[in-house]
Amino acid sequence: MSTDADTAIEQRLEEIRLTRRVRWIMYGLLAVLFAAALYGSIRLMDFSFSYLYQQWPYFTDQVVNYVPDLEFLIEENLPLEAGITLAMGFVGTVFGIPFALALGVLGSGRVTPFPFNFIFRSIMAVSRAIPALVWFFIFIPLSGLGAITSTIAIFVSTIGNLGRLFTDELEEIKEGPIEAMETTGASKSQTVSFGMLSQVKTSFIAWTLYIFEVNVRQAVTLGLLGGGGIGVVIEVQQGMRAYDNMMAGILVVFVLIVAVEMVSQRIRSYLRDDEEADGLIALIVGFPQRMAESAVK
Repeated sequence: MSTDADTAIEQRLEEIRLTRRVRWIMYGLLAVLFAAALYGSIRLMDFSFSYLYQQWPYFTDQVVNYVPDLEFLIEENLPLEAGITLAMGFVGTVFGIPFALALGVLGSGRVTPFPFNFIFRSIMAVSRAIPALVWFFIFIPLSGLGAITSTIAIFVSTIGNLGRLFTDELEEIKEGPIEAMETTGASKSQTVSFGMLSQVKTSFIAWTLYIFEVNVRQAVTLGLLGGGGIGVVIEVQQGMRAYDNMMAGILVVFVLIVAVEMVSQRIRSYLRDDEEADGLIALIVGFPQRMAESAVK
C-alpha cells in the first residue's frame, strides 16, 4: 500500500520537475526571440551608440542655444496658439464622442449579435488602424493645411480609439441588472440605456478624458505638419534655426500638456471617489484649490 503511494508521489514529483524544465525551456526560447528581435530592430535602424558618442560634443555646443526667449513668447502671442491647439483636440474629441458611443455600443456582442457586430467593429478598426497623422494627409484636399484639417483627423481617429474602449467596457459588465430588466419586460433600448450604459458611465467619462489628453498631444504633432496651433510656430522657428524661439514654443506646449493632464487627473480622481452627483458644482468651485494641492504634491 505504501509502495503504491510512494510510486504515485514519485510520479507526481517527476511531472512537476518535467513541467518546470519545459517552462524554463520556453522562457529561454522567448528570451532568445526577444534578443533576436531587439538586435534585428537595431540593425534595421542602423542605430549606433558610437555615432551618438561622436555627436555628443556638437549636441552640448548647441544646447546653450536652447534657452526659451520669453519676449518671443509674448510678442507672438504663443498662449493664443496654444489655445488653438487645445481647441483642435477638444472639438475633435467632442465631435467624435457620439459616433464612438454609437459604434461602441453596436459593436458589443451583448447588443448586436455575431457576426453583425463585426460590421461596426470593422469601422472602428479602420479608424483606429490609420493614425491621425495619416488622416490629416487624407483630408488636406478637403480643407487644406490648417486647424480644420487637424480637427477632422482627430475626430476620425477618436471614433476608432474611443469606440473600441467603450466596446471593451460593455463586454465586462455584470449580467444581473440586464437580466432583471429583461424579466420586467424592458425594451432593448431601455435595457441598453439603464441596464448596460448605467454600469459603465463612470468608465466612459474616464476613458473620454484620457482620449482627450491623447488628442491634445496629437494636435501638437499635427501642428508640426502645418496643421495649425503652437506646432506650426515650433516648426517654423526650428526651420529658421531660431532655437531660443523654438524652445519658447516647447515651453508653452509643456505647460499646456501638464495643465490638461492635471485637470483630467483631478476629474478622474473625483469620479473614482464616487462622490454625490450634486458635488459637481463643488468640483468646479473648488478647482483652483485642488490645482494648487496637486502642484504641491
